[in-house]
Amino acid sequence: MDRLSEVREKLARTGSNATYDRQCLHLTEEEAARRVKAGEKSVVRLNGTQLPTRPGGVDLIFGQLKDAHASLATDPILLKSDLFPTYHLASVVDDHEMGITHVLRGEEWLPSLPLHLDLYASLNLQPPQFAHLPILLNADGSKMSKRNGDVQVDDYIKRGWEPISVLNWLALAGWGARHDPFTEPTETKPESSSPSSTHSHQSGTDAPDSTAVYTLPQLISEFDLTSVTHRNSTLDPMKLEYLNKQHLLQQRSTSDGLTAMAERVHDLVKDAFPESPHTSVEMIEKAILLLEGRLTNLKELPIHAFYLFEEPDLGSEEAIEMVNALNPQDRELVLSSVCKALSEVPEPWEDQDILKVLHNTRKEIKVSTKVFMKTLRHALTGFKDGPAIHDIIKVLGPVRSMDRLKSISSN
Repeated sequence: MDRLSEVREKLARTGSNATYDRQCLHLTEEEAARRVKAGEKSVVRLNGTQLPTRPGGVDLIFGQLKDAHASLATDPILLKSDLFPTYHLASVVDDHEMGITHVLRGEEWLPSLPLHLDLYASLNLQPPQFAHLPILLNADGSKMSKRNGDVQVDDYIKRGWEPISVLNWLALAGWGARHDPFTEPTETKPESSSPSSTHSHQSGTDAPDSTAVYTLPQLISEFDLTSVTHRNSTLDPMKLEYLNKQHLLQQRSTSDGLTAMAERVHDLVKDAFPESPHTSVEMIEKAILLLEGRLTNLKELPIHAFYLFEEPDLGSEEAIEMVNALNPQDRELVLSSVCKALSEVPEPWEDQDILKVLHNTRKEIKVSTKVFMKTLRHALTGFKDGPAIHDIIKVLGPVRSMDRLKSISSN
């Protein structure tokens, strides 16, 4: 064990908060120079007893810090034995040189704030304002990490989340009631370990609902560091899914939003169905509209709208289960009757034409609505669930719809 380790252990046994015995504090300049010349390793420390005034720590999120300097190391090292500066000194000088006005960093750096303020005071520099952001947690309460789930921006890009949805999600996760960090609250409640902090909600502007949908201009307008919560923020993936769905609906409602969305996933759809003649931007627009309110993520389009770009997979386990649940005679009756009725409808087919055919045909052949719709859904999509049957027929068009119904009917 080296000397410094022995000193720290001895001080700890005595109950002292000190971490260094200041053995070299009173060396003369001549003695210090001699020992350095002799090859002894040395460091440069901050003399905590010679600071002009030790400023009290104030954080824009955590408020005023109590006992701010109690947990600091004794005479912290500024230059290491290899003459490289520690992060503490380097960050202070670097931020000053770049004219930084606000430092935003993770809550884990909050205990270092008093030291950094000491350094600004020692160097006679105006410190920036500090805001320490709360820790991000997974839905199960565990800390986010690279080994567990998506933590990089690229992860969310690859998964196809809308950028504004991710921003909206993060903003809401960290959004708390507005507070004044410079006001001493009437009752202090420590919210963080070493140094402790107090947090006032006296000005009391409530946080928005956790699923509120915001555009980027709205987020910019509302942004205020004094509204960031000081509590750990849980990122619920379900909320991201909800927000993404809502933002897709908003984009679709703009004048050129639908086309822009279709163009963004055009290559994705073409790659998913390289042999399909039905992957035009126009067809993708129809697919997006058909799945409106059902689509959580644009990258899901090739999965959920598979039957619009290729023939349905009637050999899948789901499709086989569907057909096995149908009476063969009822199925044949439904398909042949709908085919006959649709063939008599002049093109182009309008919504009301298709709805009328389906309504009248079901009444004429006297089968249950469940059997009627399941038979058509199986033939047209191969999926148990999905959009309304008349909407699917409208998107597929007369030729493709009739081909599928006739194909199943003849088998």
